Amino acid sequence: MVKTQFSSRLGFVLTAAGSAVGLGNIWGFPTQAAQHGGGAFLLLYLLLVFALAYPALVAEMAIGRRGHQEPIADLGSLAGKVGKLTGWLGLLAVSAILSFYLIIAGWLLGYMSDALLRLVGVSWPWLTTFSLGRNLILGLLFGLITWWVVQRGLQEGIEKWSKRLMPALLVVLIALACYVLTLPGGSEGLTAYLTPDPQKLLAPNLWLAATGQAFFSLSIGVCVMMVYASYLDKDASLPRLGLQVTLIDSGIAFLAGLLVIPTLYVAKAQGLAILDAHGQLISSDTLVFDLFPRLFATMGSAGLVLSFGFFLLLAVAALTSTLSMLEVPTASLVARTGSSRRVASAWVLGLVLIAMALICWQFGTLFGLVVKVVTQYAQPLLGLVFCVYVGWLWRRDSLLKALAAEDETFAKSWFWRLWPGYVKLVCPLLILLVMVQSIQ
Repeated sequence: MVKTQFSSRLGFVLTAAGSAVGLGNIWGFPTQAAQHGGGAFLLLYLLLVFALAYPALVAEMAIGRRGHQEPIADLGSLAGKVGKLTGWLGLLAVSAILSFYLIIAGWLLGYMSDALLRLVGVSWPWLTTFSLGRNLILGLLFGLITWWVVQRGLQEGIEKWSKRLMPALLVVLIALACYVLTLPGGSEGLTAYLTPDPQKLLAPNLWLAATGQAFFSLSIGVCVMMVYASYLDKDASLPRLGLQVTLIDSGIAFLAGLLVIPTLYVAKAQGLAILDAHGQLISSDTLVFDLFPRLFATMGSAGLVLSFGFFLLLAVAALTSTLSMLEVPTASLVARTGSSRRVASAWVLGLVLIAMALICWQFGTLFGLVVKVVTQYAQPLLGLVFCVYVGWLWRRDSLLKALAAEDETFAKSWFWRLWPGYVKLVCPLLILLVMVQSIQ
């Protein structure tokens, strides 16, 4: 039985939003939008976030708050051995995400440190040069930073630092976006970002990318929200808290688009190529590490300041997410073995670092493959399974208590009238349709 709780509802919202607001928002969403039609991707993403991801988010939170245990036990109490297997798959998925996330986060540390050193006249090219050694060392460093926070516990570690990091992230993001929009080319990028092309909405790849992005950016399907909801008291309204997390997450994704996509067009105005001969975004997977440093290099000292702020923003976003990714398997290991948080988190990090080393060693083969399999297929499918468990295996009266606890007025709300049937039938069918359509 999980006894630790968040110190406040605000602490939960900022911590859960911090998990959701990561590189999936600041890096993944804008590059996906640039790759798939700008405004068309934005429109579809916002639609899917509220039509698919939000109902699935509430379902996952309900499972966690119902059991107040850990994912394997919580899902096992709903669906027996199949549920336990689903829990193990969720832990595997979140660990796989953490393994490639640490590599990217290490790059962020390298570029941020490089900009800071060059501001004081020091050059260290190793920090920004792709190599096995750099990837391993900086990924390990970011992993240790994550471990230091997680092993301190929920309130004194994860919640405390999320309350600090989230406001800082928002301030830096808004400041950078406002500055970029004043540069030549910024207004053109803003138009491309906010103007949807209806023809592009019919592309199957757009639907798959937007669905995967919606689930990835809200940390759905990997048991993160299940674990965090298990730390909530019984009086918390899950639909209300879930909506707050969703609004913050999608809002920051939107702001990130206001920064990144106009920056692409600023680069274009500077004479840098951003599209290939087929009109596709050049090096979309590593966009922020290829194009952005070249753009900042054309701006002199101001470019160094902008570079430091940009990569600091990304590093903060990455840390708010890696905290939750390490917390999920740590919470399971603590609950199932009785180990201390310090020991359990160290063991989990050690195994993740081994996986990270394998990806670094075979980077060209494994990195893109792991990212695609986990974010575009595993997360939506696990989210679908969670919806099925909640919609088909839970009695309606028990589900009402799990969602709103002591709130008697909730039974008369529009959410309660629509959500049970929606999560039972509509949400799984929509996810399946998107997945099938993308394969054809």
